[in-house]
Amino acid sequence: MPAKPPSPNVRRRRLLKTGALLCAMPGCATDSGSDARLPARLQELLDDPQCPLASLSVLVMRAGQPVYEGQFGRRWIAPGEDRGQDLPVTRDTLFRVASVSKLVVALGVLRLVEAGVLDLDADIGEALGFALRHPAFPAQRLSLRLLLSHRAGLRDAGGAYLTVGQTLASKLLPGGADFGRGESWSPPAQAPGAYFEYSNLNYGVIASVMERAAGQRFDVLMREQVMSPLGLVGGFEPSQLGAAELANLATLYRKRATDDEARWHTAGPWVVQTDDFRSQRPAPPSGLDGYLLGSNGSLFGPQGRLRTRVADLGTVAAMLAAGGRHQGRRFLQPASVQALFSEQWRYEAAAPNGDPLDGLFQAWGLGLQHFIDRSQGGRGDRLVEAGGQQAWGHLGFAYGLQSGLLLDPATGHGIAYAIGGSGADPAAHPGRYSSFPLWEERLQALLWGRAR
Repeated sequence: MPAKPPSPNVRRRRLLKTGALLCAMPGCATDSGSDARLPARLQELLDDPQCPLASLSVLVMRAGQPVYEGQFGRRWIAPGEDRGQDLPVTRDTLFRVASVSKLVVALGVLRLVEAGVLDLDADIGEALGFALRHPAFPAQRLSLRLLLSHRAGLRDAGGAYLTVGQTLASKLLPGGADFGRGESWSPPAQAPGAYFEYSNLNYGVIASVMERAAGQRFDVLMREQVMSPLGLVGGFEPSQLGAAELANLATLYRKRATDDEARWHTAGPWVVQTDDFRSQRPAPPSGLDGYLLGSNGSLFGPQGRLRTRVADLGTVAAMLAAGGRHQGRRFLQPASVQALFSEQWRYEAAAPNGDPLDGLFQAWGLGLQHFIDRSQGGRGDRLVEAGGQQAWGHLGFAYGLQSGLLLDPATGHGIAYAIGGSGADPAAHPGRYSSFPLWEERLQALLWGRAR
């Protein structure tokens, strides 16, 4: 029997892992006021002594065009007390944007669909070369549409991604060496297509399908299909980043050492979590010499290892706001953009049809979350306190980072942000009117106040 799924709060903590969620800050404004006051308000968020942030980069877009960008804090913090060696965040600072990566992967999928390489509704087994079905529903085919909308019956309880040496077949097929008790599949009561559960594992499968269909390794494929055509800096595999990109990469921090450490040391030093490559370049993933395309696409981070600038997230948002056009050229067809914004699932509390993750997830499209402005009992996906703001996009949280890319397609207004580290326990500081942590709730209010 599959293991009993963890509670929403436990799953939230696992997904947040290193979550950057702000605590209460006396006197913190919840609107941007004038443009002149916005930088000061953002600096206040960063400098709150009760819940400090290591770094912050933001972008605000109005009617499809950026109207404000700001960077605060330090992308690298020198050990000890020598602040003179610290490196500031700049517009060229790259962040490991965590699950916002999934939105970018969805763009790659749609590009391959337009090229006739993939089909959103075809059985993914046709690309993989073997039948991949939910063990409890062997007659039901799985598709990219189900994977992108987190309705394929895969879950992270058996591991959020495949490790070196594992393959899709060994992990997901009954009898495989890494199948275990089938924890990677939902219980029989949660049939594919009928139940939503957010799962990083979906994207390891998506990347594998892309590799097999296109005949290229995932990170290379994404560079050719998405990063280069849009002029985005960075990539999914850090060992492939250039010297300038590595020099501008933000190290991620928290004020506790590990996920299992109960105590946060808010007044203590910042503790490196990942992406500190100042003394040594990142090594490529092990085992690449014998890597078989499509066997384990999660090795290249489709679930959350894109490094890029917040300004580049703004480029993605501007392209979507322009109906798929970038710098006068067609990147996606209008039908593909509409498909991304096509709602595939909406939470129904009366007859629960998915895991809303403590209210944060209320609706989903193809690789994008739909923020539908729900708030009940202080939980939900509401973006501003007064309500009335919906959006499409994706959030990210891991290793101390918290990020977001959100767009209102009807107006072209949007926001993008990356927080490079938090100094207080995220679980102890929930938002007042949403399922966001309090500091993200306030950050979004400041940015949406400038966008609208």
